[in-house]
Amino acid sequence: MSKSARWALLVSLIAVSGIALLLVYLLSLGTAGRGLERHFVWLFWVNVAVGALLLLTIGLAALRLFMRLRQRKFGSRLLAKLAGIFAMVGVLPGLLIYTVSYQFVSRSIDSWFDVQVAGALDAGLALGRGTLDAMVADLAAKTRNAAERLSDTRVPAGPLALERVREQLGARDAALVGANGQVIVSAGGSASAIVPERPPQTLLRQARTARSAAQLEGLDDEPQPGVRPSARVRAVALVPSNDISLTGTEDRYLMVLQPVPQTLVSNALAVQAAYREYQQRAIARDGLRRMYIGTLTLALVLSVFGALLLAVMLGNQIVRPLLLLADGVRQVADGDLTAKPVFASRDELGGLTRSFAQMTQQLADAREQVQRGVLQLEGARTRLQTILDSLSAGVIVFDRRQHIDTVNPGATRILRQPLSAYRGRGLDEVPGLADFAKAVWQRSELHRTSPEDGERDHWQDAFELAVGNQETVNLLLRGAPLPGGARLLVFDDITEVVSGQRTVAWAEVARRLAHEIKNPLTPIQLSAERLQHKLEAKLEGADQAMLQRSVATIVAQVQAMKQLVNEFRDYARLPAAKLQPLELNALASEVLALYAQAQEQGRLELRLQAPLPPILGDATQLRQVIHNLVQNALDAVAERPDGHVVLSTEAARNEGGELRAVRLKVADNGAGFSDKVLKRAFEPYVTTKSRGTGLGLAVVKKIADEHGARVRIVNLHAGPDDEGAAVGAQVSLSFSRFAPAPSPLSPSMPGAGMATEPSPDAGPAAAQGQ
Repeated sequence: MSKSARWALLVSLIAVSGIALLLVYLLSLGTAGRGLERHFVWLFWVNVAVGALLLLTIGLAALRLFMRLRQRKFGSRLLAKLAGIFAMVGVLPGLLIYTVSYQFVSRSIDSWFDVQVAGALDAGLALGRGTLDAMVADLAAKTRNAAERLSDTRVPAGPLALERVREQLGARDAALVGANGQVIVSAGGSASAIVPERPPQTLLRQARTARSAAQLEGLDDEPQPGVRPSARVRAVALVPSNDISLTGTEDRYLMVLQPVPQTLVSNALAVQAAYREYQQRAIARDGLRRMYIGTLTLALVLSVFGALLLAVMLGNQIVRPLLLLADGVRQVADGDLTAKPVFASRDELGGLTRSFAQMTQQLADAREQVQRGVLQLEGARTRLQTILDSLSAGVIVFDRRQHIDTVNPGATRILRQPLSAYRGRGLDEVPGLADFAKAVWQRSELHRTSPEDGERDHWQDAFELAVGNQETVNLLLRGAPLPGGARLLVFDDITEVVSGQRTVAWAEVARRLAHEIKNPLTPIQLSAERLQHKLEAKLEGADQAMLQRSVATIVAQVQAMKQLVNEFRDYARLPAAKLQPLELNALASEVLALYAQAQEQGRLELRLQAPLPPILGDATQLRQVIHNLVQNALDAVAERPDGHVVLSTEAARNEGGELRAVRLKVADNGAGFSDKVLKRAFEPYVTTKSRGTGLGLAVVKKIADEHGARVRIVNLHAGPDDEGAAVGAQVSLSFSRFAPAPSPLSPSMPGAGMATEPSPDAGPAAAQGQ
């Protein structure tokens, strides 16, 4: 409770004490009978105002407590319980005293007046009222009967008929009035008025409803000095209309005025005046009774108010430290560890709040340290995830159950599988990776060491993984254990590295082969030719023929060896590509002009997509590529009567329509490649021909690398989804380096001139790669 609230309570207590003293003084005045009747009105309203003020204060306090209960503030129930207990302590005895005092005051004041006189006056007043009521009812009934008789005469009600009715009823006046109270015909009359006054509208409405009505007039008027009091009975009855033709016409009423006997009026007025005087004299008694009862009631309200105020003050003093402590506990439970207030007292409750504040501060410091640690951990985790996402190598973390826990984009890219969708599952559940998972776990088990060895079971191995049906990647695997039984697997795609190593090795072999073999070939050929020149004239017949055949064989084989050596030399010394803008369609048309006979026979078809953007390339090397691919394809279908080769170009675009690459494809319907050859098709000396060096596709791969192009070789199948036997092969090159198109006035791009057959020194144009 705030300081202002405590001051308000103190002022309220002082005010209540002053009001209580005033009430005691008023009670003493009432008991002594010192003119309290004269001040009854203002004392009554002062009591009412004080009571209303106290009731408002109690109501506000109850509303505040109710709002605290509704908001479920801790301690509100305890405050309500304490307030209820203190209120009951003050209210129950007060109610008992109030009940006894009320009975005592009421009986004491009643005994101060003569009850028999009051009863006699009430009886006389009731008797007079009964006599007058009987007279009024009798005249109403007689008037109703007279109205019915008037309707039965079938003669219009005139003055004579009304006079006869007046005489029969012994009335002073009789009149026929309309629905609006206007007097139509009248009989009799008083000396003061020629025409009777209109009946009240309320009386007419009652007569219309009940067919007759009557009222007593003159007794309620104040008697004028020197004027004899008079009273009369006015009766009104509805005159029925028996003529059907008059249905719907205006209603008519019979009004009768009969004076009340003067003796009866005088007696009634005397009884009424005596009763009024007795009531005026009894006012002092009722006022005194109300004053006593009001004072007692106000005293009860004061006691309840005081009890409630004491309950609030004492309850607040008792509950305040508990509320402070409970509010702090609730805030701590909600996670609020800010500094908590301390109850300023030296007792145990104050010490408890101080201890709680210290504990809260310690918890806040501990939580701050934990939050800093969590932020550091999250930062480290974020940095680690960023590093993993940036690695080109694949990283997979397995939990102790050998389920995938963490993967990076490199793993998804290398394995060509959405590994993130298989988190919480085994690696063997990923399609196509069952053998890979088995090899990984076998390798891990082989390198697992016992704890006493003191060695960590790190391992490294190579693995060939089949991706799809016609592609194999070489992986370098590295494994290591992690805390908690987890395992780490890191792998790199070394397919290009392995292929590059093999290419470098074959280039070195070719260079040495050319050096070591080509040097003795010329002496061998010259020696054979010299022997033929020296011995041919000395031999005759079969010996001469055998010498010629032998020398021819030696020379032919030496020439073949020279060609082989030249091809190895060209592969090893392939010059760097000189990239210039060129039209791929024009270059393809130029090269296929050399194969006009195959095109005329229908074995070679050219399908060009126009227009294609110019690419950056070396025209000489790309001619050699097209020669090699077309020649290999024609050789593959040479033994098939329906052999068919298609060279095509196209522009590859993404879903947004953006140009991605320009593609050159050569497809045939031959026997295709075997799986063994397909895995190493671009390595030197890999061929399916009995006579061939296997350098054709190797040269194609090397030239494609020089152009930054992607070369891909696949088998074509008859069934969907690469199912069924191979019905041909396809080699495609995708060029992603583009050049702006030349202006019309610029010289023509390379690739538009006449094609020439490449010389043997230019490269193995007819080398077979299948």
